[in-house]
Amino acid sequence: MNEISRRTVLRAAGGLTAAIGLGAGTVLATGSTASAAGDGFGLRIVDRNEADPRMKYYRFQTSAVGWNPGVNVLLPSDYNSGRRYPVLYLLHGGGTDQDFITFDRWGIRQLTAGRPIIVVMPDGGHAGWYSNPVSSNVSARNWETFHIAQLLPWIDANFRTYAEYNGRAVAGFSMGGFGALKYAAKYYGHFASVSAHSGPASLRRDAGLVTHWANASSAALDLNGGTVYGVPFWDEARVNADNPCQRIESYRNKRVFLVAGTSPDPVNWFDTINETQVLAGQREFRALLGNAGIGHEWHEEPGGHIFRGNMFSRDLDGMIARLRKA
Repeated sequence: MNEISRRTVLRAAGGLTAAIGLGAGTVLATGSTASAAGDGFGLRIVDRNEADPRMKYYRFQTSAVGWNPGVNVLLPSDYNSGRRYPVLYLLHGGGTDQDFITFDRWGIRQLTAGRPIIVVMPDGGHAGWYSNPVSSNVSARNWETFHIAQLLPWIDANFRTYAEYNGRAVAGFSMGGFGALKYAAKYYGHFASVSAHSGPASLRRDAGLVTHWANASSAALDLNGGTVYGVPFWDEARVNADNPCQRIESYRNKRVFLVAGTSPDPVNWFDTINETQVLAGQREFRALLGNAGIGHEWHEEPGGHIFRGNMFSRDLDGMIARLRKA
């Protein structure tokens, strides 16, 4: 598949523009209804709300994370039909205003209305970087373990999903876009589609600016001085394993979707630094994919470090077309 460049200026759907910062074999999941959700896979439910017909909320106690992380599970409107559905794991960005509720605030129910897919939106920490950190001066913050080893099989056990490669997509915004690219490559057999919306794709460019930011932000917001990748010396093997630009072959035979902004707010230093780095990193990543003959769809859009509802809607249609049908 050839790269697709879409340069038309589009407004976010419905006014939705928000700022920041298992093997491949077919396995049918055993979950029947959302109300049947129970403990398992290292997760103990300590709070829940299943009253809404589509949005189910759970909070877990887990040894992987030292506080009780939450997850929203958004079901298709016809979930009670008894069908099985593909699943999108949708990862939020970094910052003290970002958590598992972020995408609900941004209109995820409207964006997915009538679409046959389950959307799982977990906590990932204010600056967890979808990683198990090299060091922590607080209790456990092993987000990678929570998401991959615990939450993913819990979802398959408690909801009617396809527990297979062609049954799952992963996507995210900003830090979550990086997390999606990382998880899709590192756990190749788990996800057939991966999307990064203003997500960084290169850990080593510009003297490792994104890696330094991951260390600094995690130290300040999540780890009380601990870091994701280590200071003053990085855990080089971990950086290599997490860096999308060093895992190019791991994207072969996947659907890859990338979005970056081209015109960040010049008076907003955070917006400018973030999206300038995102755009440069995605261009580097895209060039490597192209040189390897790996198909991908990319979009450079006006604006800065924002979640674009119209691009997500387009992305969602592509995911559903790629994944196993409900």
